[in-house]
Amino acid sequence: MHRRAFLASTAAASALGATVGTLGAASASAAPDDGAGNGGHGHGGGPGRRVRTGLDVLVDSRFAALAGQTVGVLSNPTGVDARYRHLVDLMHGSGRVRLTAAFGPEHGFRGSAQAGGSEGTGIDARTGITVYDAYGASQATWGELITEAGVDTVVFDIQDVGARFYTYIWTLYDSMVAAARLGRRYVVLDRPNPIGGRAYGPMMTTPFTSGVGKKEIVQQHGMTVGELARFYNGEFLPAEAGRPVELEVIRCRGWRRGDFAADTGVPWVLPSPNMPTPDTALVYPGTCMFEGVASMTEGRGTTRPFELVGGLATDFDYHLVDRLAARDLPGVEFREASRRPRRVRSRTCSTSSAPEWR
Repeated sequence: MHRRAFLASTAAASALGATVGTLGAASASAAPDDGAGNGGHGHGGGPGRRVRTGLDVLVDSRFAALAGQTVGVLSNPTGVDARYRHLVDLMHGSGRVRLTAAFGPEHGFRGSAQAGGSEGTGIDARTGITVYDAYGASQATWGELITEAGVDTVVFDIQDVGARFYTYIWTLYDSMVAAARLGRRYVVLDRPNPIGGRAYGPMMTTPFTSGVGKKEIVQQHGMTVGELARFYNGEFLPAEAGRPVELEVIRCRGWRRGDFAADTGVPWVLPSPNMPTPDTALVYPGTCMFEGVASMTEGRGTTRPFELVGGLATDFDYHLVDRLAARDLPGVEFREASRRPRRVRSRTCSTSSAPEWR
């Protein structure tokens, strides 16, 4: 049985209310100016320039911001420095940080779980610290985890991808609320937004909030995780937690709002199994919307997740691609593609029953 799909190939354009794209030379002229004289994608990077993440800044300071604190780290495999050394391993090896716990979000602390899964609670083999399973933890559960771990400072270092429905930013939110209620300190190690610093798309509205959109932010939010943390702390935590959290953001240095991931020189580590490249992140705020259509899939399990969108050949044919192409959308092209699945199963991260491509 064939599956039929369309492949969207772009240079940073908005299509059907969705930003879809690949990082290529053509995007230099298409990306917007950031309003501060820094141009778009074509002006942001260049040989020899590298953005320094909050982790890089923290390491350079010899972990000064954590002196005298008992620390728990909320991170995953993306929490690495310019040499791919993980935050927890650096802290543990430094002898300068009283590190007692780590917390694993969706996919787990070491990133071995698939979408909608976690690694459970256990002991990290490299460091010997307890890693708590925090995926799906409520604010109350976060309070219990922080208390059980005995930490007075939570450190967050995870690479976000800039979309409202990526779960890590809501893990950030819930853990911030819990830390505020407990009177704990919260430190965010900032990282660049890989799809730039401009916001696009619809605003989440209160009747439709969920675990992938707890508060009112736009679909492509245009913020770094440090900026999101400051926004949460000013706009939402006083009402939700009764007070803001004691927050310190160690900002990344050298990032410009017109930068895409390729401009930064920051190592790309898969934030989740179906987010293999910065190109995937660029299309994700738009093409992930197709996940809500029961008869469609968005390429999970293929080599081009979220760049391939399709369904059964009995439901879709070349007319769909023709109709999309007829819109003459700037910066995007569509082509028909076919797949014969090796194995079919239900998706795990959506309520939809549409089968995977395998």
